[in-house]
Amino acid sequence: MADLRKLMTDLLATGKIDSAELELLRRELYADGKIDRQEADFLVELHKRVQRPTHAFEQFFYKAIKDHVLADGSVDADEAAWIRQMLFADGTIDEMEKKFLRELRGEAAQVSPEFQALCNECLQEKTAGEHTHQAGRG
Repeated sequence: MADLRKLMTDLLATGKIDSAELELLRRELYADGKIDRQEADFLVELHKRVQRPTHAFEQFFYKAIKDHVLADGSVDADEAAWIRQMLFADGTIDEMEKKFLRELRGEAAQVSPEFQALCNECLQEKTAGEHTHQAGRG
């Protein structure tokens, strides 16, 4: 695999990642057919640093992260902590990140309580024991 630091520098030179850069990323990162933690960490750092992320890059990024996390079909506590750190790096959860969480939860054969709690928190979902409205307040 190419040196990830050099790849990062080359990709960030223009401030955005278009189709040629995406194809390079795809070839390099999926060379062995999977995304390992080092490659996933590289993508997270790249995603943070791209000045003008394209829709195609966003799609590639979230698919690659899903491929990494779901390599064994489940989302365990360690992966949930890693995802939490990735999502909260900028202090907010945007719509793309919410969509990612929903898809990840839907595609996983099994999720840990930690991942479910992250989904509940980020998606503002109520657990079965909580009231869904605040009647009588005010």
